[in-house]
Amino acid sequence: MITDAMRAEMRDLADRYPSSRSALLPMLHMVQSSDDQVTQEGIAACAEVLGITEAEVTAVATFYTMYKFSPVGKHHIGVCINTLCGLLGGDAVYAKVAERLGATHNGPSADGNFWLERIECQAACTHAPVMTVDWEFMDDVTPQSAVDIIDRLAAGEEVWSTRGPKIRDFQATERTLGLASDELATEGNCVDEKMLAGLIVARQQAREQRGSDNS
Repeated sequence: MITDAMRAEMRDLADRYPSSRSALLPMLHMVQSSDDQVTQEGIAACAEVLGITEAEVTAVATFYTMYKFSPVGKHHIGVCINTLCGLLGGDAVYAKVAERLGATHNGPSADGNFWLERIECQAACTHAPVMTVDWEFMDDVTPQSAVDIIDRLAAGEEVWSTRGPKIRDFQATERTLGLASDELATEGNCVDEKMLAGLIVARQQAREQRGSDNS
């Protein structure tokens, strides 16, 4: 339900941009944080606040796959199956997760608590194969470790992403994507040796080059 308080937050969000229409993407995340999906009420609220038509809002919401028109449930599960993840086992991870959830691509689990999606790229090839939970990274997964993560979430256990904060739930993450007003960027390990490997090699080569130039 889009409350008066949320409408006020939407207006504040629109005021942050030179062109208020630029607030539409985060505003749609706010709608999902409230309604667990993009609803007609949410579309109407966005249109009203931004002074555009509901058709214009719908066109944007249907273009981007991150916006859903059915209830997502407690957690969104994304499994990357693009080239590198696929070669390193992403397809096997997806198959095992789909079996565990009783779900198909872009659809809910049998119990409605999870939403499964095949992702074309998670922009995290260093740690392939990658799965995300509510858009937080679960790196270097295997079919079994991916299922273990889902089992722990289903049991209500505490689960931390491998490069980021503790997993909350889909609606909480959507609120963060809408307002970006929390301090979660400082939680967890944001980078590791794998991600820094190229930088380390480049610095070593630069030192060697400087040494050669000075000799």
